[in-house]
Amino acid sequence: MAKNNLTEYAAKRTFTATPEPGPAARATGSGPLLFVVQQHSARRLHYDFRLECDGVLKSWAVPKGPALDPAEKRLAVHVEDHPYDYASFEGVIPPGQYGAGEVIVWDCGVYSPDEGGTAFHDREEAERRVSEGLDKGKLGFQLRGEKLKGSFAPFSKPWMSLLQFDPL
Repeated sequence: MAKNNLTEYAAKRTFTATPEPGPAARATGSGPLLFVVQQHSARRLHYDFRLECDGVLKSWAVPKGPALDPAEKRLAVHVEDHPYDYASFEGVIPPGQYGAGEVIVWDCGVYSPDEGGTAFHDREEAERRVSEGLDKGKLGFQLRGEKLKGSFAPFSKPWMSLLQFDPL
């Protein structure tokens, strides 16, 4: 999986017409990695699930939103990387623009790529594990958000996955 690739993100948007942040990768940060889930009322209501890694947000569209029931699996379709600044984006993407509709932050928090949560405080190791998991096509992680708490797994293919919740 390409690192810090915002080319596809930039190609889909006209930044003079949309309030979305421009395609700038974040310099290396510190502390735990960020996750965000945005509710996106575009042609169809869906949720965008994003994991910080390598200065960008690795992103998946989840048509039915995250499930809080461990027995329920949800489709997650891999989409283009988004800039780190997109994590706080809320607003209306104008008609005629890619993804036109309202975007709100539904949940956010920190995550660890290992289901045991041992990499929360070792950012370099966490990003290595996320990149390795995405390259292999399998990634489990633990979320600590306001709404989403617990382990989610597996991302079994980079382009389409089933997102399953296992509560703490």
